[in-house]
Amino acid sequence: MNSMILYQNFLQKKSFSFEEILAFSRGSLVSDPPEGFEARLPAPPFLMVDRITNVESKGTMGKIIAEQDVRLDAWYFQCHFTADPVQPGCLGVDAIWQLLGFFCVWRGALGSGRALGCGEVVFNGQIRPFNKTIRYEVDIRRYSHLKDSGASVAVGDGRVYVDDELIYTVGQARTGIFKDIAYPDYPARSKNSIGGIM
Repeated sequence: MNSMILYQNFLQKKSFSFEEILAFSRGSLVSDPPEGFEARLPAPPFLMVDRITNVESKGTMGKIIAEQDVRLDAWYFQCHFTADPVQPGCLGVDAIWQLLGFFCVWRGALGSGRALGCGEVVFNGQIRPFNKTIRYEVDIRRYSHLKDSGASVAVGDGRVYVDDELIYTVGQARTGIFKDIAYPDYPARSKNSIGGIM
C-alpha cells in the first residue's frame, strides 16, 4: 500500500495511521509538498505516537488525540532503570510537543518544528512494561501564524493516560514551526550546523 497522499488531502485528514505517521517522520507522506514543507516528527525510537485518532480545529483552537502501544522491549525500559523499568516522564512531555508540532503542520505551517517550553507538569502515575496503551490528548488553546516571520506557534494543554488512567498533565505546552532552520545536509558543516538562539 502506498502511504503517500496529496497535500490538500493531508490538510483535511482527521486521523493518521502508524504507516502514515512513520512516512511523515521520514518526509515521504505528502506526494506534492509545497516549498518549505520541512517539518518532521522524530523517527523511531524517539517517535512517541503510533497513531493519531483525531485532529480537529475551530478558528484558533483545536484538539489532537493520539495513542502509543506500550512495548515490553521499548528502549527506555532497558536503561531507565535497571531492575525498575519505567518510561521517563519527559518522553510523555515530548509526545505533547510532537503533537503540537504536527498540529501546526496540519494547519498549513511551513518550516521546521521546535519545542518552545511548557508551564506546569504534574506527574501522578507511571508507565510500566505490561501496560497496554498510552493516550495523549491535547487541547489547542491557541494557534497563531506570524505573517512577518512566517513562523507558526501552537499552545496547548496536554493530558497523558495509560490504560485510561490519567497519570500526568502538561500545561501551556508550546511548539513552533520556523522557516529556514532545517539542517538537511548533516553531518556536513553548513549555515545551520551550529545551534544557538533562533
